[in-house]
Amino acid sequence: MRVCLLNDSFPPVIDGVVNVMMNYANYLKADFGDEIIVGTPKYPDADYSAYPYPVVPYQSFDTTQIANGYRTGNPFAEKAVSELASFHPDVLHSHCPASATIIARILRNEIDAPLIFTYHTKYDIDIKRAVKLKPLANEGIKAMVGNIEACDDIWVVSRGAGESLKALGFEGDYLVMNNGVDFERGRVSDDLVKQATAGYDLPDNVPLFLYVGRLITYKGLPIILDAMKKLQDAGMDFRMVFVGKGPDDELLKNRAQELGLMGQDGGKVIFTGPIYDRNMLRAWNTRADLFLFPSTFDTNGLVVREAAACGLASVLVRDSCAAEGITDGRNGFIIEENAESMAALLLRIGGDFEMVHQAGQHAMDEIYLSWQECVARARDRYGFILEEKKRGALKKKKQPTDLLVAATAAGMEQRDKLRRIGQELFNNFKVSAAGMMENIQEAEETVSRQLENLREKRDKLWKE
Repeated sequence: MRVCLLNDSFPPVIDGVVNVMMNYANYLKADFGDEIIVGTPKYPDADYSAYPYPVVPYQSFDTTQIANGYRTGNPFAEKAVSELASFHPDVLHSHCPASATIIARILRNEIDAPLIFTYHTKYDIDIKRAVKLKPLANEGIKAMVGNIEACDDIWVVSRGAGESLKALGFEGDYLVMNNGVDFERGRVSDDLVKQATAGYDLPDNVPLFLYVGRLITYKGLPIILDAMKKLQDAGMDFRMVFVGKGPDDELLKNRAQELGLMGQDGGKVIFTGPIYDRNMLRAWNTRADLFLFPSTFDTNGLVVREAAACGLASVLVRDSCAAEGITDGRNGFIIEENAESMAALLLRIGGDFEMVHQAGQHAMDEIYLSWQECVARARDRYGFILEEKKRGALKKKKQPTDLLVAATAAGMEQRDKLRRIGQELFNNFKVSAAGMMENIQEAEETVSRQLENLREKRDKLWKE
């Protein structure tokens, strides 16, 4: 197949959705020999030449201050649309409901390929965070839902994600398509653990709790800090390690200091900053005793599956998307969404290393899912959608913005035709001009010869 993957972020930005899309690209190419092209907003100084597939960066605007470090793409970037269309994809797959899906809809109008969309995260929370005026935020959410409903096949990464989308007004059907993990199943060596954790105060036989991800409050991180304060007040020794960065990292560090959990000489709470080396992350997951993830924002909780790959069980909020597939006390632990509940659990089980490590082993055996398996299932669905299209079973979904998208696509097509005609005329002009120049040169040479003959005759006559 020829597959076009689109997203509103790509390296140098690294997040969960980028990780998903790159795994799709890598496994589709490696396991099935598919041809891949990626469309994404352009980031300054980014090098897109290092990938084993073409990456088409299109014009973007700097919205990093209001959009948690992300730029906003221009989906009407004509040159990029033309380049993506010339790839002639069989399938379009968008991973973001903003510019990526708009450009995908424009492409669909041009090349008539089915458009698949994956709903990864609760984008409405980010919209409300960026747009302070509620009426404008609501309009933004409405536009986002309409963009999603325009797609031919809608995937969600968990049942909870689908219900979250429904709560925003989505009226279509969806398919749960789980994400995988690019960690190998199994714990890493003791030597690698020592290398990754060197320089940190991590005593043996002291419970080590871990969080990996963006440092942003809506992932429930204040719950962790408040729970750690309760553990400290109860006289429990522990270490809590936060790996990552985000817009609230200073706020969280200040809060930890206010609670007396960290200071100039160290403390029970450690912020390592971001770690991009996947083996180093595996080492931290191997060293930890429990993974704390009290997020009700995340629709899938990929880090929970990454922890499980290393035999690390997670503490999760009841009925959250990340808690899907978790049996309390067997392959993970369930709490209410508050610090009191987390602290009570950790005081009860935190020092019972045999029990928590056994739960980690069950997590590895029962909830781990490789990317190879996930991408194979996704590709089967691509094939099914193509067959549905071939037999005319894909229903046309009408949206208020269809006219704008169609007009934009048509306008781009006409401009492309005009550009091709103009280029052809210019090429013809160059050929004609070259011919004229050759003729002029020949004429000059003829005149020069004739003048020379006349001069010779004149000289001869003069002598006579």
